[in-house]
Formats: sequence, C-alpha cells, structure tokens
Amino acid sequence: MVPIHRVLLSVSDKTGLIELAKELVNNKAMLISTGGTKKALLDAGIPAVDISEVTGFPEMLDGRVKTLHPKIHGGILAIRDNAEHVKTIKEHDIHPIDMVVCNLYPFAKVASNPESTYEEVVENIDIGGPSMVRSAAKNHHDVAVITSPEQYAAIIEELKSTGGKISLATRKKLACDAFTHTAQYDLAISQYFKAQLNQGFSDEISFSFKCKQVLRYGENPHQTAAFYTELNPPADSLANATILHGKELSYNNLLDIDSALSLLREFGRPASVILKHNNPCGAAVSKHLVDTFRGAYDGDPLSAYGGIVGFNREVDEATALAMAEPGRFLECVVAPSFSPEAFEILTNKPTWKKSVRLLSTGPMIARKPTMEMRKVDGGLLVQDKDASNENLSSARSVTKKKLTPLELDDLKFAWVVCKHVKSNAIVIVKDGKLLGTGAGQMSRVDAVQNALKKAGENARGAVLASDAFFPFRDGVDEAAKAGIIAIVQPGGSMRDADAIASCDENGISMIFSGFRHFRH
Repeated sequence: MVPIHRVLLSVSDKTGLIELAKELVNNKAMLISTGGTKKALLDAGIPAVDISEVTGFPEMLDGRVKTLHPKIHGGILAIRDNAEHVKTIKEHDIHPIDMVVCNLYPFAKVASNPESTYEEVVENIDIGGPSMVRSAAKNHHDVAVITSPEQYAAIIEELKSTGGKISLATRKKLACDAFTHTAQYDLAISQYFKAQLNQGFSDEISFSFKCKQVLRYGENPHQTAAFYTELNPPADSLANATILHGKELSYNNLLDIDSALSLLREFGRPASVILKHNNPCGAAVSKHLVDTFRGAYDGDPLSAYGGIVGFNREVDEATALAMAEPGRFLECVVAPSFSPEAFEILTNKPTWKKSVRLLSTGPMIARKPTMEMRKVDGGLLVQDKDASNENLSSARSVTKKKLTPLELDDLKFAWVVCKHVKSNAIVIVKDGKLLGTGAGQMSRVDAVQNALKKAGENARGAVLASDAFFPFRDGVDEAAKAGIIAIVQPGGSMRDADAIASCDENGISMIFSGFRHFRH
C-alpha cells in the first residue's frame, strides 16, 4: 500500500473534483494544482499550492508550458526504493508526488464540432497532461494515476477504508487505464490530421472504442457479447440514445435499432419503419405520424409482431394509442422523443408491462457520409457508406409507358427502402407504404415472388424496386402478372432489352437509376 502524501491535480473535466480533493485533504494530503483546477479548489475552500511554487517557474506561453519541469516529472518518476533516485531528488530539492489526477484537454469533442476552427482544434492538443499521465503510469509501483471522473468513487472508497493509501492492485489497474487513455487520445489526434490531409485510405488504421455495456448474450444465448461505442459518438446516435423504459437491450435489439435509425434518416417527411432480423418489414411516410405507423404496421402485420419500431418525429398520443391497440406487441420503440401522453400510454399497457423498450435519440440530424467496416478472417473491409440519396432525378425512362407524378413519388420511397434490405432485395410500395419485401434471396425472381406473396392483392397498382438489375425477364414477368405498374432498377444487365420488352408488353413503366444498392 502506498500512502498518499502529495497529489498533483490538473483536470479539464472538473466533474467530481471537489469530492475527491476533500477526501485527499481529510487524509492529510498536500494538493498541488494548475490554473483553472486550482481556482476550482480554492473557490470550494480547499487549500492548494500553485504548481509555479513547486517549479519556481510561472506558467508560460498561454499555458502551453505548466507541468513540463524536472521538479514535476522527477517527483513522479523517482523510484522510492532506489537509493540513487532518492539521493538525486534530494540533491535537487525535488519532492515525491504520490498521485497524479489528470484528464486531458477535450480534443475529440472540439475536433468533432463542425464549428471549431483548425486553430481551436490544434490548441486542444494536450502536451503536458499526457506526459504526466504516462510518467505516473510507468512508475505505478509508487504512484497512483487517475484519468477519469468515473474512477473517483472507487478511489475515495479505498482512501477511506485504508486511511489514505492505494493498493498495488489498484495502481496497476489505474496504470492500464491511463495508457489506454493516452493511446486513445493520440489516436484521435492522428485520425483528425489524416482526415485533414484527405488522402483516401491510409496505409494503417487504428480505432478506439469504449465498453458501454456487457450484454446478456450475443446473437444467440450461447454467445457472449458487449456494446462498444466511439469515444465521441454523434449526439443522435444509437450510442447516445437514452433508454426511457423497459428491459435491457439485447445484441439483436441493437442491430435492428441501428438499421431502423439508418433508414429513418433517409426521410424528410414524417416516417415510421418496422424492423425484423435487420430487414424492414414495414415502412411508411405520411403527413401525420399516426398514419405512418398504421401504414407500416398494416403492410405486414404478421411480421410486425414483436418488431422494432422507429420514428423520425416525436411520438404523440395518437400514435401511441395506435401502437397500443389490442393484439399488438412491439419489442422496442425508438424516436427523437415521446410526448408525456405517449409515454404514459406505452408504459402502462397491461399486457406489455416492462417488456417494451422506449429509446429517445433527440432530434435526428443529417449526417455526412462515413466509412463502414466489416471484420473478415484476418482483416478488415472498409468502404464508403452507401449514402447515395439520389432522388431519381437523373433516372432514365426506358419504356414506352411513362411515369405519373404519383408513381414516381412511390418509386422514390421504394428505392430508399430497397437500399436497406438484404440482397437480393425487392420491395413493393403503394401510396407511400411498404406492402411486401423480398429479402436475402439467392435468385432475383425468388425475391420478386416473396415480395409479391407478402403484398397479395394489394400488389395490383403498386410499384416495385429492385436493388440490382434483372438478369432475366422472369422477375418482370412475375411482377406483371401481379399487377405492378412501375419499376425502378439500376439497369446494366446484358438482357436489359428483355426486361424492357416485358414491361412494354404489359404496360409497365420502368426507369433505370444507374445505381446499384447491394447489401450483404
């Protein structure tokens, strides 16, 4: 156990600082501090020595040089049971420092703010902080290093129970956390500058994530799982969503919610989507949110049972009442927010009890295209996210029959939904509502048949979207038999002429988008 006599505190995030400092003072520790940290301590009536009194030098260069001094790093790095070290620091009037409390300038937060200037970002690169943290972590045999307010409670408890001492086991754990902290910090800086250079794919890439939650199990009960988040995820992301009600989220819940949010962000109009097994089985847009839910649910009520429901607007009372109608069960509802009336309805339905999860994301903000990654055996696949939001304005009509404005509107909606369905993907849409989905089929004609089967008689007068070209005319022939009136597909098959001929023979309008939307 190491008794804590002298402590250096220099923190950017002052959460919990006073509580920790009070416990240190209660155990007779001397506090050394810098700038804003010292001011916060003194304002709370806690005595603290300015670091300049220890070093004999004032803070310099607008605070860029504060702790980079032999009297600081010598006090941290000196090995207490090394006679030569002890002799050296005594000769230079250096006193041992037993604990370093330091969290770093908020670089990632500033860098991710689109309003931050380049100069502001660079100024938030901490130099002295990481140096102190690494020094203390290296000498963890004699020094405790604390890098996050999340650690304070456990440290306070240990100080109380030991009379102001910290165990070696705790110091080792703190050192591990400290090196992780500085590695993540440097990685964020490196990623920022790589993005500034805009040189495409780097020769090497690294990522850093933080464990948010150990999950009950993975995709299946025999698999273990955890949810890791980016260090500074977007405000409206799944990582930052607030669970307002219900049971713990499962691995599969998180996958489906993520897919729901990705699809919802495609729509400017009020929208509702229903996901099962990472595929949309219901989706609708309308003027009123309640109508979007009814449209999404009624498109495939069998599949919607137990699904994940998402909205891109606040859930109101009317929409909540529609969701809570007899015979309906939903695993999870995710939305920017819930009105008090909606929350009351959804959390008090007797048959649901606490099983339904309610998640709030806050306002859904338009995102810049990002990269997406997939782990493969021995490596990582990286690509641009399929963020093309073409509105079919550049699509090319290839049939004798031309589209009406209403047909084009439905095709735009179908094309967006189709992009979020596993390939081979076919979707059937009418009046802004998804009626049938053919997902994950190895042949396109099977995907067409599955989607038409789901749509049933409602397919007559509906439109169809295909995520890739028709390799043969058979898929178009099947659509014609069911009464489909318009089709959007990328085009590009050697047999495009056959598909066009089938459309012309059956009075179907067809446009080529020029974009493929495979999803594996």
